[in-house]
Amino acid sequence: MSMVARISIIALLAALLLPAGVPADAGPDPELREILRVAASESDSFPDRFEAEVWLTDMSRRLAGHVGDPEERIEILTRVHYEASRVKLPPELILAVIEVESNFDRYAISVAGAIGLMQIMPFWLDEIGRPNDNLLHIDTNLRYGCTILRFYYDKENGDLRRALGRYNGSLGKRKYPNKVIDKLSKKWFQA
Repeated sequence: MSMVARISIIALLAALLLPAGVPADAGPDPELREILRVAASESDSFPDRFEAEVWLTDMSRRLAGHVGDPEERIEILTRVHYEASRVKLPPELILAVIEVESNFDRYAISVAGAIGLMQIMPFWLDEIGRPNDNLLHIDTNLRYGCTILRFYYDKENGDLRRALGRYNGSLGKRKYPNKVIDKLSKKWFQA
């Protein structure tokens, strides 16, 4: 990457770190900067620290309306990126699924009994012989959800709409897949 491109991206990163309504000369939020620094250096799913900082900063701003605490935002984003990358799915897709499923409420429990960010049905714990796993834990919930979605994606030969329908238990209906794809394309997709 050229020096000019790096400087441009660094300037963009600095602008993104500024909270809305803060004058440019006030500088980036030190708390958020430190959280991003630690998260970026610890995240092993990014090719390098610079890419981690850019992605985490961008997605953190998008997630701020759902998760107010900067540390929790970075924790969710770092884990989403890791688990999505592990199963070779776009992390932005997982963010769209989470927004539709739980609106980023890690303690969400649906009327059907699905739990957590990705709304995992608890019967899976017994099915795989791990009854003590806690689906309210971000890591566990994302590990299960990303793995399940990848399985359905493969089962449907890369047909995302059908995979999302299976994930939601609404195969053949368009409402749920359309909601996720709409969130993905309008909010989470990286330009």
